[in-house]
Amino acid sequence: MARPVVALMYDFDKTLSPKNMQDYGFMEGLGMSADEFWAGCTRLTKKNNMDSILSYMYMMLEKGRGSMLTRRENFNALGRSVKLFPGVRSWFSRINRYCEDKGLKCEHYIISSGLKEIIEGTEIAGEFREIYAAEFLYGENGLAEWPAMAVNFTSKTQFLYRVNKGVLDVTDQHSLNRYVPDKERRVPFTNMIYFGDGDTDVPCMKLTKVNGGHSIAVYQDDEEEASKLIHEGRVDFAFPADYRAGRKLEKTVFTIIDGIAAMEKLKAESMRQQ
Repeated sequence: MARPVVALMYDFDKTLSPKNMQDYGFMEGLGMSADEFWAGCTRLTKKNNMDSILSYMYMMLEKGRGSMLTRRENFNALGRSVKLFPGVRSWFSRINRYCEDKGLKCEHYIISSGLKEIIEGTEIAGEFREIYAAEFLYGENGLAEWPAMAVNFTSKTQFLYRVNKGVLDVTDQHSLNRYVPDKERRVPFTNMIYFGDGDTDVPCMKLTKVNGGHSIAVYQDDEEEASKLIHEGRVDFAFPADYRAGRKLEKTVFTIIDGIAAMEKLKAESMRQQ
């Protein structure tokens, strides 16, 4: 019998990594500061009533036009310079082992408004079953030409349902929207844990929480903002972005996994008696 699946889903920027991924190398290649780039994105958004994710993707194309900066392989290379929070590198193997010891199968997913091509170049890319993030369309010359996928704070929620139903192919809309009884869904929401850092993750955090899963806000300095998410009923927990063994974040996730394992045992016994 297949082991029940636990899905851990993560935002990337400021959740697994301290800064926006574009701040590691891309800005230097443009000869701009991060503040200049993101201020330009904000102006573009307001001037054109534009989605903020499309704004930053446009700015990357516009500012990098005519250079090799916007080649897929260059984005992948930039991923190797992305810094991670303490403990992230060994986090996945520790969580996987703990789930296995509890009779569960653990899967990790990225749901990010950042750039998929950069995430694919990071040292942890191989830990994820799927990376759902913004992505460019590339022309015959190998240069990025147009957004192929833009993932904003509300469209992130579709990927929770993809994991829930086991419809991981982003081009398969029919299966995603087809009715599937809860008991037939591959990963129930009760077996999901969502990690995010702030406002852009709120829809996913809330959706996971109200459906019986768990949402965790991680923070670097602004504990007050993260705590507000708890008081507003949007997340279950808020912890420093410290993924090292024995820290509060790991201990709490282990406890959540214990609860999932116990519920799965009860469900199995109930089905056996029917």
